[in-house]
Amino acid sequence: MRQRLEAVRPRLVSFALLHLRDRCQAEDAVQDALLTAMEKTASFQGHSGYETWVFGILKYKILDAMRAQKKHGQWQPLEDESDDDAIDRMFQQNGHWSPQARPAAWGDPDLSLDNQAFWQTFDACMIGLPDNLARIFSLRELMGLSTADICQEIGIKESNCWVMLHRARLRLRSCIEKGWLTTETAS
Repeated sequence: MRQRLEAVRPRLVSFALLHLRDRCQAEDAVQDALLTAMEKTASFQGHSGYETWVFGILKYKILDAMRAQKKHGQWQPLEDESDDDAIDRMFQQNGHWSPQARPAAWGDPDLSLDNQAFWQTFDACMIGLPDNLARIFSLRELMGLSTADICQEIGIKESNCWVMLHRARLRLRSCIEKGWLTTETAS
């Protein structure tokens, strides 16, 4: 069990750092999550993967730490990002994809999710996102928070949240297509 936890630790720290923006607080949240996982290993029922279960524990530790940051005035608000021109270039006037920006076919999604190279590329792409987009995307898609909860936690308006999610998804799609799909087709 200890080896499993040590193997997942670097990803846990990266995930916590993405949200907390402070290495010490991220390490503390991960340490708390690992201790909880070790204490509660007997309650792990195998309904999900072990790593997924540990990430679920970390999710709550991160939310607690974010609330503590807010309470103590350490919260770093998101900066607005203005790359609307880049997004506009991806679409034609009629709202359809421009030919050079049209998404590529990714094949069977289930096979992609089982592919280790996909997840390595995904992690690299997440690291490459601006902090504000990565945080919003992660809260929504990886931690499962509702848009209303994200807006409450971060202090942004819902329309801004949806725009940021859209930007994050477009950037991730582009990055994954460049980093993974081109590698897969070359194999």
